[in-house]
Amino acid sequence: MRTRPLGTNGPQVSALGLGCMGMSALYGDADRAESVATVHAALEAGVTLLDTGDFYAMGHNEMLIGEALRTAPASLRAQALTSVKFGALRDPDGGWAGYDGRPAAVKNFAAYSLQRLGVDHIDVYRIARADPAVPIEETVGAIAELVEKGHVRHIGLSEVGADTVRRAAATAPISDLQIEYSLLSRGIEDEVLPTTRELGISVTAYGVLSRGLISGHFTADRQLAANDFRAMSPRFQGDNLRHNLTLVEALRKVAEQKGVSVAQIAIAWVLSRGEDIVPLVGARTRQRLTEALGALDVTLDAGDLTAIEEAVPDGAAAGDRYPRAQMGHLGTDR
Repeated sequence: MRTRPLGTNGPQVSALGLGCMGMSALYGDADRAESVATVHAALEAGVTLLDTGDFYAMGHNEMLIGEALRTAPASLRAQALTSVKFGALRDPDGGWAGYDGRPAAVKNFAAYSLQRLGVDHIDVYRIARADPAVPIEETVGAIAELVEKGHVRHIGLSEVGADTVRRAAATAPISDLQIEYSLLSRGIEDEVLPTTRELGISVTAYGVLSRGLISGHFTADRQLAANDFRAMSPRFQGDNLRHNLTLVEALRKVAEQKGVSVAQIAIAWVLSRGEDIVPLVGARTRQRLTEALGALDVTLDAGDLTAIEEAVPDGAAAGDRYPRAQMGHLGTDR
């Protein structure tokens, strides 16, 4: 497995990370045994970075990863690096109530995550969205105190803009910014990516398959469960979905010419954007994981990149990333 540096101040990580959210939340029901087996398979394949959030199904995802680590061979367990998001406030019905980035809350969240994961430290710790009521300097400063005490190894950020990145980096060393980046979501290219590169901060890119939309497996007649986030996502609705799937079919033609799958060429495109970008693949099964890992063997030349961007031009996606009702929970930088 190839590796990439997670920023100037971070660790070496596998070129692909495993985003574990879908094993617990937002994409319908998942099979726990298969989820654990998928984490094990990822570790066996050389994947080192496991990404989660303490609010994914209210701790369920952290406990699942904890089980996977506990039952993995010691050699594989030792190579695993945990990336944890915190701060999102939930209620018993699964509702969202904003974010809490107060220093006392940061340390409280970390204490629970360490217990659920069954580890003595978190490798990368980040607030999921900036708390508009708390300066980012205070939130990052609290994580820096956890680093000093050995509870956290590296500080990350999530879904913030260029100005917040600069303010955070002036407070403490930042390893990476986790943010959505794919053929359908390229907003970071204007200001955010130049800023992270100037400051030596990597990007861990989530949503590289746009929540399955550009995986090549999603169809217009697919029925989504009520507990599947995509049932309310604008990009998966009506005319938006039909338009977006025409982009996928154009991309499929490029992939077929390369002898690879749509998912593989979409992931390979993100990989091609720079050594400072680590895609997170949200595979929930070993089958999907195997397909995603195949992207590491895809080499894209200048002609391939031109064909890909002609199939899916920048800004071509129809619909917002999130339902309008959720936009208020995206923090100060959207």
